[in-house]
Amino acid sequence: SPQLDEAERGFSFMQDGPLDMRMDQTRGQSAADWINTASEDDIIWVFKEYGEERFAKRMARAILAERQKSPFTRTKHLAEVIKEANPAWEKGKHPATRAFQAIRIQVNNELTDLDSVLEQALAVLAPGGRLVVISFHSLEDRAVKRFIRRQELGDPVPKGLPLRDDQLNKRMRSLSKAVKASDEEINANVRSRSAVMRVAEKL
Repeated sequence: SPQLDEAERGFSFMQDGPLDMRMDQTRGQSAADWINTASEDDIIWVFKEYGEERFAKRMARAILAERQKSPFTRTKHLAEVIKEANPAWEKGKHPATRAFQAIRIQVNNELTDLDSVLEQALAVLAPGGRLVVISFHSLEDRAVKRFIRRQELGDPVPKGLPLRDDQLNKRMRSLSKAVKASDEEINANVRSRSAVMRVAEKL
């Protein structure tokens, strides 16, 4: 993910750059556009839902107060405001990490796109074909896990309806538990630390 390291793409709070965060800079709303126009409730929801940020309300209020004085255009500006609003930093993690993740997911519709891609992948797989997905944060992994589980269970049916197992239209089976990177791989590539791989086979 080299674009995440490029300051001019606006993903990083470690380097100053324009507050963009779009994977495709030719379309959609930038992070600056969103953070400068979103309501307090919307910011709180995004930070909680996509960032699992427990100080979402404090951060949202700080953002709204600051943008009245000076709209956000740079990553460092936003990161500093979020940092000041975060009363309890996680060890080894920048206090803006979760909020920046949440904004990136919101701007790029990442979870909606993931759901769509999973459905498309299932449609094009031949029976016996395998779906392999590597997720890099818990929200993605939960979405993948839910998708595979739904396909394993098949179509929902009323409780007590006498159907055979082969009548449930089960579409996939999981081939293993979640696979995580080894210590050796993490030492070679620190970003693999948060990676989770799941594999399922189409029936």
